[in-house]
Amino acid sequence: MVEMLSRPLLTTQEIATLLKVREPTVRGWIHDGGLRAIKLSREFRVVAKDLEAFLNARATQPSPTDRRPR
Repeated sequence: MVEMLSRPLLTTQEIATLLKVREPTVRGWIHDGGLRAIKLSREFRVVAKDLEAFLNARATQPSPTDRRPR
């Protein structure tokens, strides 16, 4: 938990802007359980590491660093 506090938390608006999607789309990912978030008052915040994991899980191919030599 302490590790998380050393990293900035992203708002749903910041994520929407970054990914070029609408904010309700980001909230939908959170409500569906696909994107891990922290609810503070009436707003959600997402740790950058959780956003990266969410995006990596949806990648169509593994990253070049994840590929194993044949």
